[in-house]
Amino acid sequence: MPLNLPNLITWVRILMIPLLVGVYYTPHEWIANHDKNLVATLIFSFAAITDWLDGYLARALNQTSSFGAFLDPVADKLMVATALILLVWLGRVEGFIAAIIIGREIAISALREWMAQIGRSKSVAVSFLGKIKTVSQMVAIILLLYHDRLFQVSFHERYFELNGHAIGNFLIYVAAILTLWSMGYYLKMALPELTREE
Repeated sequence: MPLNLPNLITWVRILMIPLLVGVYYTPHEWIANHDKNLVATLIFSFAAITDWLDGYLARALNQTSSFGAFLDPVADKLMVATALILLVWLGRVEGFIAAIIIGREIAISALREWMAQIGRSKSVAVSFLGKIKTVSQMVAIILLLYHDRLFQVSFHERYFELNGHAIGNFLIYVAAILTLWSMGYYLKMALPELTREE
């Protein structure tokens, strides 16, 4: 297990998962609900930034490794799955949406591992559609954790506000649709190998 900066950042992301959960188990006397949402949002946002940062540093410092390539997506999926389960528990995301996203991640991870074993991993490499899904999913989770209006403006004694929860709710449905679409794409790419007779 190579101990380099990118891998250490990835480990930090994994260690932040219990912190994310622990925020909502903190007594109300210690921290108000609104502040819990804010802290959870900051933790998840920081994790999302480190998800990009460790990959960038691995390439920039020439510290890529097979262990890092394994650990990075595991850390990402653990953080996303934990956040989604928390959001279902908090009543901010429908259970079936979380099941679609988490189930897809498990299925595609297994598919990629199998394709790598037979030397065809490039057939199920991350697509542009998958990247759009990831961005939509990350932004949605951040907004749903925040669970408040983003800003409010007044105009001629009328108030207009941008509701973060409503936008996050819309984006999580978009992410779920893109999740199914991208899974179909990956399965289509793997279909020749899946149907090949030995």
